[in-house]
Parts: sequence; structure tokens; C-alpha cells
Amino acid sequence: MLACLCVLIVYVADLVTHLQAMTAMRDLVVYRNGGLIARHVSPLYDARRSSPLYDWTGQHGVHFTYAPFAAVIFAVASVLPWTALRALITIASVAALAASAWLTFGALGYRRDRVRAGAALLVTAVAFRTDPVQDTLVLGQVNLLLMLLIIADLCQRGDPGGQRWWKGAGIGIAAGIKLVPLIFIPYLVLTRRFRQAAVASGTFCATVALGFAVMPRDSTYYWVDRLFLQANRIVFPGTRGNQSLRGIITRFAGSVAGSASPWLVAAAAVAVAGLACAVMLERAGHPVPGMLACALTGLLVSPLSWDHHWVWIVPALVLLADLAVRARGQARAAWWLSAAALAAVFGAWPQFWVSNAALVPSSLISLGPGTYFATGDHPRFREYHWHGLQLIGGNSYVLAGLAGLAVLAVAALRARRAPPLMPHDRG
Repeated sequence: MLACLCVLIVYVADLVTHLQAMTAMRDLVVYRNGGLIARHVSPLYDARRSSPLYDWTGQHGVHFTYAPFAAVIFAVASVLPWTALRALITIASVAALAASAWLTFGALGYRRDRVRAGAALLVTAVAFRTDPVQDTLVLGQVNLLLMLLIIADLCQRGDPGGQRWWKGAGIGIAAGIKLVPLIFIPYLVLTRRFRQAAVASGTFCATVALGFAVMPRDSTYYWVDRLFLQANRIVFPGTRGNQSLRGIITRFAGSVAGSASPWLVAAAAVAVAGLACAVMLERAGHPVPGMLACALTGLLVSPLSWDHHWVWIVPALVLLADLAVRARGQARAAWWLSAAALAAVFGAWPQFWVSNAALVPSSLISLGPGTYFATGDHPRFREYHWHGLQLIGGNSYVLAGLAGLAVLAVAALRARRAPPLMPHDRG
């Protein structure tokens, strides 16, 4: 509790000193405008426009990028005054952060509420000072809420008598808002949780149907005309913020067109290897590492994984802390060092390397100069000209993700040779 109080004090101090930079909530503005369009623009409005929702352009040329179902949800949220909406998304995100840590510790076998709560609060304090979490709060993003939906589906073990028939619905809802969580459906199938996979698939289809019912033109444009495949429409794929295989390969190739084929090959290989790793870990009795392997795979193979999508470091920190507690001697020190390294790589550091940054909290990826609000492709884009530490820092999330997936793959191969584990009781 003391650790959480300290980081909240630091956060409030950041808000006071960098009020404009940390409270603009640029993405929440887009969500709210999408909701207002869903509420107030008739589907029959202006027949010359293919889609009122997706033709809308905001400041700096931003667009609404999520599925129509997301606009339906934001239509309800847009009823709230702007100040209340900002406060609500912030409080809900912080609560989702703590709840995700709590559920993950439960899946690892922590049963005594006091121990579990203390461990969850400590990880929450550390994760709160990471850039994906800070960026989610600054932008008014929904990443922590979507992660909680998925963790709640996967980390609540045991279902006597089939009472939790809704398990899988959280994954379906999350995928209905952002498509990346769809990767958890084949993961459920491959781990033989067929009913949960069916519930997730059915829920996702229901979100699509609801979008068509409320916003038929926008849904046709998004799904039938395959707008959801056009990641280039909203941003230059090699932009610094895109911490996925598509982003790093584009930056190294120096061309969007030239990176397409290598990316497809790399993404297919990582998808197969990552899902296989996740399935082996789950079948060996390691549900949390299996879940993390699947989440990492989704982040890496997605055409666009913004830095704030990497909130999955929260359950990763939980896992490393648990491994450190269970280990002895040098192994314990190594696991604690790994947890510290993960927190450092994804940490929200003041930009002391930028003279005019006013020490606004940021990540190591900002070591690489970025091209803001750019689309298309051009040799002048700054990401094509990184060198030295800029290459390491600017691609640090992808490199850390690949390293983490490699470690999980080794663990999966070792676990395959060992007998399945029962959940251990951590007190």
C-alpha cells in the first residue's frame, strides 16, 4: 500500500508539472467522437460518403480505427461530460491494472488474501511506472481494460458443474473492440477448451452483428470492404510507436513495400512457434506462461502494436516475481534481476536525452527520433536513419518481446519432458 501511495504521489506530481502533455487524452477524444457519430449521424446521412465513422478525420489527420462495435460502446460513454469521462477511464484503468495482477497471482496458486493482495499491490506499484501503463493513462486508452477481460477469462481456473458458462465472453468482447485478441481463440482450441473457444467466437460474432444492426454502412465498409486490413491508412507502418515485427522490419528495410514479404514470412513463423509454445506450456500445467506466450505472439505478429499495447508486461512482472520467490540462491537473484531489467526496459523515464522535453515521462523507444502523424512512405522519415543506440532503444519493445518469447520457448521444451504440474499453493 505504501509503494502504491508513493507512485500515485509521483503521478500526481507529473500531472501538475506536465498538465497539458499528460491530460490531453488524444485517443479518448477519438473514441468519444466515434461515439458521437454513432449516436447522432444517421446511417442514411449523405449518400456520397462511404462511411460517416471511418471518413471522419480529427486533429493531425487521426481516424477512428476500431470495429463499429467499439463505436457503439463509446456512444454510451459519450453521454458523460468530458471531465467525468476522463476521470472514469483513468480510475477504471488503474483498477484494471490492480485486478489483473490479483487474478494472475491467483492463477499462480496464491490463496491467502492478505499475501495475494500485498503481492498484487507491489506489482501494481512497479507496473504503474512503466511506459505502456503511463501511455495508456495519458492517451485515455482502453488497453488495461481489454487485458483484464482476457485475464479474467484465462486465469480463473476450475469450473465445477460448468457454472461459469460465460467464460470466453471477455475474449470475444475484447476482440470485438480490437482485433488482436482474436489470437486467443485458436489458443483455446489448441488447448482443448472447446466450449470456451465457442463462447469467445460466438461473442465476437455477436459484436459484429450488433455493429451491423446499429451502423450498417460503417460495418459494411469495415468488414465487407476489408478496411480492417488497411493498417497503412492510419499511420506509416515503420513509425517509432509501432513495436511489432512489421514496425522493426519496415525500419530496417527502409521501405514499406520492400518490407511486406519479409514481414509476412517472419510473422507466420513467429505465429506458429509462439502458439506452439503457448500450447505446450498450458498443457504442461503452466497457464500463466502459456497466456503470456500467446499475448506476446499477438503483439509481435500484429501489423500495428503501439507501445501502449504492451501492458502485458503486468502479468509478466507477476510471473517473474513469483519465480524469484520460489527460487533459491543464485537462481532467485537471477529472477529478481530479470524482473528489474523488464521494468527498466519498459520503464517511464524522464527524457533527459532531449533538451526541450521538460522531463515528461517516456520510454526508451524515444531514443530513436520519430516521425509524427505520418502516412504513406518517404525516404525522409526519421525512423529510416537510426543508428547506434537509436536502433536498440527505438526497437527495444520488439527485441524484449522476442527475447521473452525465446525464454518461454525454452521453458516449453523443458516442460514438455516433465510431468504436468499441479497449481502450487503460495500461501
